[in-house]
Formats: sequence, structure tokens, C-alpha cells
Amino acid sequence: MTTKHVVVWLDHHEAKLFHVDAPGLDRAELHVAEHLHHPGKTGAHAETHRQAADDHPFFDNISRHLGGLVEVLVVGPSSAKTELVTYLKAHHKDVASKIVGVEAADHPTDGQLLAHARKHFGLATPR
Repeated sequence: MTTKHVVVWLDHHEAKLFHVDAPGLDRAELHVAEHLHHPGKTGAHAETHRQAADDHPFFDNISRHLGGLVEVLVVGPSSAKTELVTYLKAHHKDVASKIVGVEAADHPTDGQLLAHARKHFGLATPR
């Protein structure tokens, strides 16, 4: 079966990508090498971190996993989800066009996240 639907859960430290069409638990887990931004920083230091977030290999790595999909749901507890979408719109328009939702989600279990994504995409739960 070809995967057509993926849910991405991310914060500023990691991303979990779940292939929702897969009959079992099919996921990729990506970790960021450094924080995407540092709240409270000012001046040149803050600008350096903003530039790093605008051109971050973490987001590029996520985008590589999202090519060829039909629909992508992006969820997470922090601003990283909107930063990812903004980055994709600027640097990977083909992937950004596949995003069908951006939602807040604290730290659900893998099972909770998959169940939510399957419901969002209108997919039956595999037996």
C-alpha cells in the first residue's frame, strides 16, 4: 500500500512522522541538533537564531519525508508547527500545498495521535 496520509507531531526538539495509511505503526522519528529558537534572546544573537530557524536542516529533513504524499496534518504543543508550515511555504511549496491542517496537541501517545489522524483523514482504523 502506498502511504498517502501522514501526521507530523513536532516541538522544538523532535518530530514524529506517522504514515496513517499503514496497517501497523509506521513512523519516523527525527531530532533537532539545536533548538529552533531561543525565547528571550535579543540583539544580534536573536537575529542569528531567527536566521537559523529560517534555514534549518531540521525542517528540510522533515520535508524530505513528506514528498509524494496526498495530505499532511501537522500537530504539536508549541510554535514549531507554525514555524514548520511557514518554512515549507517559503522553501518547499510542493510539500506545503499538501498540508490540510495545523492543530495544537500537547504530548499524545503514539496511539492517540494515530487515532486522531485517522479520524481527521476519514480513514478506518485497521483491524
